[in-house]
Amino acid sequence: MFKDYVFFPLIAGPMWLWVLAGNLLANLIRNLWTSTVIFCGHFTADVHTFTQQQCEGESRGHWYYRQILGSSNFTGPRWFHILTGHLSCQIEHHLYPDMPALHYLTVAPQVQAIAKKYGIAYNSGSFLRQYATVVGRIIRYSFPGGKATPA
Repeated sequence: MFKDYVFFPLIAGPMWLWVLAGNLLANLIRNLWTSTVIFCGHFTADVHTFTQQQCEGESRGHWYYRQILGSSNFTGPRWFHILTGHLSCQIEHHLYPDMPALHYLTVAPQVQAIAKKYGIAYNSGSFLRQYATVVGRIIRYSFPGGKATPA
């Protein structure tokens, strides 16, 4: 905060207001984009939530199963995946947290094929479709009686 809203405007001299406004706008855009990408990976309509009790004593296989059901991907052109930091492949990010993000698109078809083979839902869709389900879920949870997706 000091750097963006005090230091850089101070050293900009007579352009201080433009620098302050630019930093404010850049931070606002970055925060909105980041929160949208994160919500689209974790809070779409088809994502399952799990209680702590459901996770206790789970096998490694159940852990992978839960990672697939508890995440969402969204599709788009290569440049779009780059703009999201490859977090558009949130399922692969959850399955392989140590893998470099640029490889998620390469393994995504293999993960999807395995999910299909075993009848596991692989939640993926366009960015706008996924975001629309996020907004719908937020609205549903904003009123009394909003229910979590059963695991």
